[in-house]
Amino acid sequence: MIWELELVIYIFLLISAIVALEVKDLLVAVVMMTVFSFLMALLFVAMGAIDVGFTEAVIGAGVTGILFVVVVFQTSRKSND
Repeated sequence: MIWELELVIYIFLLISAIVALEVKDLLVAVVMMTVFSFLMALLFVAMGAIDVGFTEAVIGAGVTGILFVVVVFQTSRKSND
C-alpha cells in the first residue's frame, strides 16, 4: 500500500464530505457526494480491492450520481420567505 496516496485520498474524502453536508445548493451537494463516491473507489483500488472499487465507481459515482442529478432537476424551487 502507498500510504501517502491513501492519506491524500482521505483528506480529499473529508473535504468533500464536509462540503456536501454544509452547502445549501442541492446540485453542488450531489456533485460532492459523487466526488466522495469516486474517491472511495480510488481508495478501494489503492488498497487492492479492485472489484469493490470498480463496483463503487459504477454504482456509487455513476448510476447514483446521474439519478440524483435528474431528481434535482425535476424538483421545483420554492422559498418560504
